[in-house]
Amino acid sequence: MQLVIIVLAIVLQIFLTYKKVSPFLSLLIVAIITGFFLGMTPAAILESIKNGVGSTLGGLVMIICLGAVLGRILEVGGAAEKISTTLINGFGPKNIQWAVLLTGFLIGIPLYYNAGFVILVPLVFSIAGKAKLPLLYVAIPMAASLSTTHCFLPPHPSPAFLVNAFNANMGKTLLYGLIITIPAVIVAGPVLGRMLKRMETAPISLFTSDDTDTGKKLPAALPSFLIGLLPVILITLSVVADIFLPDQVLKKVILFIGDSTIALLISVIVAMWYFGLRAGHSVSTTTGWLNQAISGIAVILLIITAGGIFKQVLQDSGTDKYIASFSGKWQMPPLIFAWAIAALLRVAIGSATVAGITAAAVVTPLVVTSAVSPELMVLAVGAGSVFGSHINDSGFWMFKEFFKLSLKQTFLSWTIMETIISILGLLGILVLDIFI
Repeated sequence: MQLVIIVLAIVLQIFLTYKKVSPFLSLLIVAIITGFFLGMTPAAILESIKNGVGSTLGGLVMIICLGAVLGRILEVGGAAEKISTTLINGFGPKNIQWAVLLTGFLIGIPLYYNAGFVILVPLVFSIAGKAKLPLLYVAIPMAASLSTTHCFLPPHPSPAFLVNAFNANMGKTLLYGLIITIPAVIVAGPVLGRMLKRMETAPISLFTSDDTDTGKKLPAALPSFLIGLLPVILITLSVVADIFLPDQVLKKVILFIGDSTIALLISVIVAMWYFGLRAGHSVSTTTGWLNQAISGIAVILLIITAGGIFKQVLQDSGTDKYIASFSGKWQMPPLIFAWAIAALLRVAIGSATVAGITAAAVVTPLVVTSAVSPELMVLAVGAGSVFGSHINDSGFWMFKEFFKLSLKQTFLSWTIMETIISILGLLGILVLDIFI
C-alpha cells in the first residue's frame, strides 16, 4: 500500500506541475496529502513540516544565497564578460568550441543556469557571425557546460540541496563532480556540436538591435578568474588539507575557510570590494546587487524548502525503511536506482531542480541503509535530473527560441545533449564507485 501511495503522490506532483501550479505549493500540498494517506496524524504532519523546513534551510540557505550574490556581482561587475572574452581571444578561431566550452564552465560554476545562458547567448551569436561558423557548432558546447555545472556542482540549488539531504561532504561532491563533468561535457559539447554542424538554422540574433556599450571598462582578467573561482579553490584546498596536513592550527584554519558557507562569504566580500567599492560604486549600489540576487532566488528557496518537507514526511511516516527494502527486492544498485527515479521524474515534470528534490525524498533511505557513497548519490540524482529534456522543460524552450530552432531541431540538439550528459554522468559515477 505504501508503494501505491508514493506512486500516486508523484503522479499528483506531475499533474499539478502540468497544470502550472507553483512547484512550491504543489510540493507542499503533495507532502501534506501523502502524510495523511500514510497514516500520520495532523500533529505529526505539522511537526514534519517544522522539522523539514529547519533541516533543509539550516544547512542550505546561506550557501544558495551567497552563491547567488557572487554570481550577480560577477555579472554586473563585468567579470563574467571579461572571463568569456579572454578565453575566446586566447583560444583563437580554430579552437573556438573549446573556448566557448571553458567559458560556459567557468561562468556556470558561480552563476545559475538562466543567468549564465542569457549572458553567453549574445557571445555565441557574435562568435558564429564573425567566424562564419554554424550556430549550433558554437552554441552546443556553451549549453552543455552550463548544464553540467547546473546538475553536478554545488552551490547550484539541486546539488546543494542533495548534499544537505544525504549528509554528503560538499568538497568531495565538488571534486567528484568535476571529474565526472569533464568527459560528459566534452562529448555533449564539442563532439555533438561537430555532428550538428550541418544543421540549418535561422541566423537571426535577438541581440542585433541592442545598443551595446562598447566603451564599457571591464575589470582585469586575473582577478576576474580568481574571484570567480575562489569558492572552488578554497573548498578544494580544504579537502586536500584534510587528507594530507597534520591536525594542527594551519589545518583547522584551512578547513574553516574551506567550509562551503565561509568560502562563499569570503568570495562575496572580496567581489563586493573589488568589483563594487574599488571600481567606484557606492555602498548602496553594491548592496543593491546583493538584494537583487536574493530576490531572484527566493522562489527557488521556497521550492527547495517544500521538497525538504516532502522528504521529512516520508521519513517520519516510516516510509523510508519501506523504500529501502523495496529497492532491495528489485536488486537494483542504489546509484542506478537513484538515477532512474530522478530521470523518470525529470521526463514527467520537466524541471531538473524539482526532479532532483523530489527524487531525494524517495532515495534518501538508501544512503542510510546501504554502503553507497553519499557524494556519488548526490551526483547520481543530479545526472538523472537532466535526462530527456523535452517540451515540459523551460530550458528546452529557452534554447529553441533564442536560437530560432524548430521543434525537431531542438529535440535533435538540446534533448540529445541533455541525455548524453545524463547517461555519461551515470557511467562516470559507476566507474568512480569502483575506486571509492
